[in-house]
Amino acid sequence: MKKTMLLCAGLCLALAFTGCKPKESAYKKAYEKAQNNPQTGEDNTWGDAPVVAPIVSTPVNDSKVVDNVDNVSVREEKLTVVSGAGLKDFSVVVGSFSLKANAEGLQSKLASEGHAAQIAYNAERNMYRVIASTFDSKYDAVQSRTQFRTVYPDAWLLYNQR
Repeated sequence: MKKTMLLCAGLCLALAFTGCKPKESAYKKAYEKAQNNPQTGEDNTWGDAPVVAPIVSTPVNDSKVVDNVDNVSVREEKLTVVSGAGLKDFSVVVGSFSLKANAEGLQSKLASEGHAAQIAYNAERNMYRVIASTFDSKYDAVQSRTQFRTVYPDAWLLYNQR
């Protein structure tokens, strides 16, 4: 009894897999249908290409981007100056530290390079920010940040909320 059930199940499985095979004639009919143009009934061989209008290139007005100031992201934080002359609206931050000693080390390195670096403290995040330069305008801050990124690739802009 078990042998016959197993044999029947195997036979049904074999029929299921072989019964769904597409036939060559179906492929041939689809190919012939694709070759014939359904609108005119004419044969559409490779030699008869449809007519397409030529592409006409027109000159574009040259426009030069002077700066990308509006697309530069600026982080807003409320800071208090720990060491330095004071912050203006926009500042270039080259380092952020949770330890004041680490921030002082980077500040002394920047001072030895000739920069008037400052340290500011963000009480909300408990972070000391090392500020390499500070400016009244965003444009000047972006230019300075671009220069500092050659040495400090993670330099970013900060807006002091005061």
